[in-house]
Amino acid sequence: MAAMLKNVRLALSVNRLCLRSQTCKLTTAALSHKCHRRISPNSQSLLSNTKVNSLPLIRTYGRIGPPLTLKLIEDRILLTLKLYDKINPEKLQLTSHFMNDLGLDSLDHVEIVMAIEDEFGFEIPDIDSERLLTPQDLIRYVADKEDIYE
Repeated sequence: MAAMLKNVRLALSVNRLCLRSQTCKLTTAALSHKCHRRISPNSQSLLSNTKVNSLPLIRTYGRIGPPLTLKLIEDRILLTLKLYDKINPEKLQLTSHFMNDLGLDSLDHVEIVMAIEDEFGFEIPDIDSERLLTPQDLIRYVADKEDIYE
């Protein structure tokens, strides 16, 4: 019974994580077929009530959520910087220099760039990261990378 519930949970979690591509549908179908073979006949009603592909097909092209605007980019970057433990949120402004005004060193700068990469889901090359020394520079870079112009 525990193995059956584990397989059902696995099938449902794969179903939730998939973006409804053909590969994910085949994987979900294979997992649910695998689950059907392992469980006893009296437990078939549990899986028959589960809708494996109940969500409609939606193309998100890698971005889930509202479309990016300069204001949204600014808010996300400032929030990421305020949550960084070595930055005093009271001193943080759009024109604050990371090293001169906020007292950060080069390793802190690398951690900030990595946090921005994680927040927006793309990699910033080392050559570009060397010139990103203020929050305004980060906002401009992300907006250029995501083709946001206002």
